[in-house]
Amino acid sequence: MSPPPLLLVLLLLCSASATASAAGKSTTTPAAAAPAITPTSSPATVPPPKTIPSPSTSTHSTLDPKQLRALQSLSIPTAKDPCAQPSPHNATLCDAESPFRHVVSLHLSNCSDDVSLSFTALKSLSTLHTLSFTDCPITPIRFPSDLALALRSFSCAHSLKRLTGVWLSHFANLTDLTVTDVPVTASGLYVVIGNMRELRSLTIANANLTGSIPKHLVENLTHVDLSGNRLKGRIPSSIAILENLESLNLSSNSLAGELPANFGDLISLKNVSLASNSLSGSIPDSISAIPGLEHLDLSSNQFNGTIPKFLTDMKHLKHLNLANNGFHGILPFNASFLKRLEVFKIRGNDNLCYNHTSLSSKLKLGIAQCDKHGLPMSPPPSKDLTSGGDDDSSDYDDGDDDGSSSKKEGHHGPNKVVLGLAIALSSIVFLIVFLILLSKRCT
Repeated sequence: MSPPPLLLVLLLLCSASATASAAGKSTTTPAAAAPAITPTSSPATVPPPKTIPSPSTSTHSTLDPKQLRALQSLSIPTAKDPCAQPSPHNATLCDAESPFRHVVSLHLSNCSDDVSLSFTALKSLSTLHTLSFTDCPITPIRFPSDLALALRSFSCAHSLKRLTGVWLSHFANLTDLTVTDVPVTASGLYVVIGNMRELRSLTIANANLTGSIPKHLVENLTHVDLSGNRLKGRIPSSIAILENLESLNLSSNSLAGELPANFGDLISLKNVSLASNSLSGSIPDSISAIPGLEHLDLSSNQFNGTIPKFLTDMKHLKHLNLANNGFHGILPFNASFLKRLEVFKIRGNDNLCYNHTSLSSKLKLGIAQCDKHGLPMSPPPSKDLTSGGDDDSSDYDDGDDDGSSSKKEGHHGPNKVVLGLAIALSSIVFLIVFLILLSKRCT
């Protein structure tokens, strides 16, 4: 019995509906799942990192507002965060405190004429540890005590008018003091550094400083530069307590007297310059105990005696300047020692000579050879000894002269031959003329 036609129609409609439903699911499911598979496919959905501020928020809000106004009073640009982008001439370093950062290092350079210090601005900058001036000829003022005691490093080069030792002495906790090319009015160096117990590096150079070198210095000093002043008196023997001292520059002063016998107790010394003073006496033997000495300049003083041979045993010595003193005797150096030196100057010691058996006469030392008695012979012309002028080149030159000395000696031979030939020819011509005249008279 066959099904009725109406039933067949219903079955076909149900089958078509099921097929359409399945097809609809297969086409809509991937589209709905796509965002779940690639959630980062749209950059608009990713928020910006919190660590990178947008340009609209990159302002000077990170710096303490009081310090911001203080920097503005010093003509330091603050349109951008001074801690992040310091100006080319004025450098600032800041801490990482929050909510406000603070300036810990400030360098002022090439200041304009309208820049001036104010007590209010300096009081706001009491967090400074380092303060330096370069080419800022502004008038110094009294520093707030909080700032004066907070500073660990103070530097002033060709800046600040009319400095005094008392003004500098307020920076009692400094570890580094540098003043160059600025006149300092003080009755002595002790007025400046007497209370600086933490000082490690001291430079007061070309400052017209008067007085003498204090007998009591901070024991932990590693660097001392007092060159270009008007210091007088002796170098105190108490300087030997500075066992950590690596560099000592007392050149261009008016120091006198002998070097302390215990000068060699400065066992950490690498560089010593005592040039252009009025120091006298001999070179102390104790200097041989300084193992790492590299630079020794005793030039333009009144040192005398013989030059000690122990200098040749100082393996690290590279710069030796003993010029323009009163040394006498025989120079105790050999060629290998001189070749090891980068700079050697010995000229200006009229009673000093060198042994030609140990040093070549080609060396342009600026002193004479010794005779058989160990005394200076008459020196050759200065043009054969030096290259002319007192420059930074060494006094000696062991380069090949291309036989220049032999050429000079041979130059005298041809001159004598030519002179002899000229005399002979003149005599022959005279004789011929005489014979001609005589024959005419006879005829």
